[in-house]
Amino acid sequence: MSGAARNAVLLMIAALLPAPGTHAGGKVEVMESNAAGAALPVVLVPGIWDTSSVFNRMTARLEKAGLSVCAVSLKPNDGSVTLEQSADELRQLIDARLGLRRSLDLVAFSMGGLVARYYAQRLGGLERIVHFVTISTPHHGTSTAYLEPLPGVREMRPGSPFLQDLDRDAASLARVSVTSIWSPLDIVISPAVSSRLPFGSEVQISVLLHFLMPGDERVIEAVMRGLKN
Repeated sequence: MSGAARNAVLLMIAALLPAPGTHAGGKVEVMESNAAGAALPVVLVPGIWDTSSVFNRMTARLEKAGLSVCAVSLKPNDGSVTLEQSADELRQLIDARLGLRRSLDLVAFSMGGLVARYYAQRLGGLERIVHFVTISTPHHGTSTAYLEPLPGVREMRPGSPFLQDLDRDAASLARVSVTSIWSPLDIVISPAVSSRLPFGSEVQISVLLHFLMPGDERVIEAVMRGLKN
């Protein structure tokens, strides 16, 4: 890798680093709230290099609203496995925690949104999902994925076979309540409009940096509205 390319990768990594207070390491990690009274559990799926703690602020707000939250950490979380493999891990985790038939709401950030889409569109998740919210997910790919050759990152390149496969029946997601949240200032998702889905509700919020999205109060409010639609 050339020096210029390496510097570009480092810039992308810095933009995607977990917010202060997050952590990494270990096997599949689940941070499940004890809040009661929610009709549906809310599963939170983080992005590349992130763990469940990227959702700390969101989890607190959802719990305060009386929702039951299950925030997961998928390992490895660095794109070194395919998104299909990560999606199967997500499926296994959901089945283990919530059983095989319980309905759920799904909220996913960045690469986690593509993992969640594969779970929904290819692994039977659509039969269970009621609300699906994505935050800064490269639904149509991102040019920054060309900076890294790892399998899961390559699948986020525009026009990748993985994305083409999901696009063939993307409209099937319209069977559930869908909300896509994105920032026009997001340079990690390039172009930023790649985070928009052509159906469902779309929310544009000008957050300066990609990694700040899950903890931004405006984004959290938009997620909460999306879970009520």
